[in-house]
Amino acid sequence: MKTAHHFDVLIIGSGAAGLTLALHLAEQASVAVLSKADLAAGSTYWAQGGVAAVIDSDDTIEAHINDTEKAGAGLCHLDAVKYTVSNSQESIQWLIDSGVPFTKDKKSNNGFHLTKEGGHSHRRVIHAADATGQAIFETLIKKAQTHPNITLLDQRVAVDLINSKKFGQGHNCCIGAYVLNLNTDQVELFQAKFTVLATGGASKVYLYTSNQDGASGDGIAMAWRAGCRVANMEFNQFHPTCLFHPHAKSFLISEAVRGEGGKLLLPSGERFMDQFDPRGELAPRDIVARGIDHEMKRLGLDCVFLDISHKSIRFIEQHFPTILQRCASFGIDITKDPIPVVPAAHYTCGGVLVDQYGQTDVPNLYAIGESSFTGLHGANRLASNSLLECIVYGRSAAADILLKLPNTQTTPAVPEWDESQVTDSDEDIIIAHNWEELRRFMWDYVGIVRTNKRLQRAKHRIDLLQQEIYEFYSNYKVSNDLIELRNLAVVADLIIQSALQRKESRGLHYTLDYPEQLPVATDTVLTPESFLGANF
Repeated sequence: MKTAHHFDVLIIGSGAAGLTLALHLAEQASVAVLSKADLAAGSTYWAQGGVAAVIDSDDTIEAHINDTEKAGAGLCHLDAVKYTVSNSQESIQWLIDSGVPFTKDKKSNNGFHLTKEGGHSHRRVIHAADATGQAIFETLIKKAQTHPNITLLDQRVAVDLINSKKFGQGHNCCIGAYVLNLNTDQVELFQAKFTVLATGGASKVYLYTSNQDGASGDGIAMAWRAGCRVANMEFNQFHPTCLFHPHAKSFLISEAVRGEGGKLLLPSGERFMDQFDPRGELAPRDIVARGIDHEMKRLGLDCVFLDISHKSIRFIEQHFPTILQRCASFGIDITKDPIPVVPAAHYTCGGVLVDQYGQTDVPNLYAIGESSFTGLHGANRLASNSLLECIVYGRSAAADILLKLPNTQTTPAVPEWDESQVTDSDEDIIIAHNWEELRRFMWDYVGIVRTNKRLQRAKHRIDLLQQEIYEFYSNYKVSNDLIELRNLAVVADLIIQSALQRKESRGLHYTLDYPEQLPVATDTVLTPESFLGANF
């Protein structure tokens, strides 16, 4: 069995960011794209809403920039916002040219149906019905599967990045990763001139989340251990409307439902969002999530309701076929009845600190998509800016890598994974118990509403957990569950540390001890002990 692999570029993650990067590199480089489960297991496939972009002639780049900055509560980096929005039309055109079947509208002056979501002042969200992520993923994966320079490998879980300095190879530089092959239960060596983290976010650190099982912050944790700074990890976006049903697991009710006139109701049928914001249901997600959380706690509710039944059956069938079908499978007819919903952890606004090209602090290591911190999202992500960020920074990272590739030397030889000193675990119950404990105290103490006391309790618990996990990791063979638990513990600690440092309420970070917003907005930047100085 081959356990050593060599490529020009190693991409860890097979979502929109990773596939965009791979397709832009493949004409000039050998590329490996790894997925920790099935290729479609990431967040991209399940993204419903769409991609925000300035397409309509009545819209402007300035308006999109302004809406992004408003949602970001003063913490967006203007250069990142301008760069992303200015490249939005070109990025969308690339998706269209690639064959993504966006919903058409003959009446529109651009030929496509654009919807409006919370925080947007214009209709600018291009979509493929209510399954935009699936349409983008299926289009890009087909192109990747047929390209001779792209190797797609699933069931591969990255364990840790490889730094050349650790093996006496001169200056600090990322030269690949150790990766667990779930099919063979062997750790494989992947060496590459450039390594890219496109691993998504860390919402699985919370008990309730709209994300798939793989959203365990792997890229963020690996980058931190490799010596990269992280920023603004306290800003975790809770999607206001996840389907509340014992068997629904993590099904998201798209923000587009509210964008098209859906109303949030109490069990009595009374609307309530106007009490929290004049924009009502179209307020930014943090405000809507806090409004729902407030009413649920005030009245002791298990959920609230989202009603789109006043729209025609034809309209609902055309715009929300996936939601209609999924709700129907649980006995909910959304053409007649309101949808039971609760908030759930949805998006990680912070991440690995990068520049305009996705370059991290460690040479030859990049991070793109939700695992990165570009400065675009600030203290709260504007709806549908996330897929846009994946495409824009996937393209910019590709341009930077291709520029450097001719002058980058072949990676030096490093030893394969050594597990001669570890044994098989006979106490996997410890992993399951720690996994449950971590996600529950993060939900209870580091959730939508925070206090210093809650955060200190969480910090005490994560310190103890990390000691246990380190001991377990040092003595037993790695497994998928152990790798994810180890990464979740790192990410939880980063979130807690960041939340403790922010002495104000801003955007997605709301604390009862500091309810006001400070006059000057600053990022929360954490620096690991192994940090050797910024690469940009």
